[in-house]
Amino acid sequence: MAAQTKRATIYFDPDLHKALRLKSVDTNQSLSELVNEAVREALVEDAEDLAAFEDRAQEPAIRYDEMVMRLRKDGRI
Repeated sequence: MAAQTKRATIYFDPDLHKALRLKSVDTNQSLSELVNEAVREALVEDAEDLAAFEDRAQEPAIRYDEMVMRLRKDGRI
């Protein structure tokens, strides 16, 4: 674990907690390591999504009905 850590109380659904404990034993990682890893992965995914939104912010908008008609015309629906 990192040199500087913060303590937090997290309440898990009982079945999720059981699965997390079993994974902890199976992977030889602490619950904290597993939770930190999962949170990091979620934050990385969020950062990627935000970057994609920013990259696409200048793209022209298309109305829903136009998109449906385009898909139909192209034979994709």
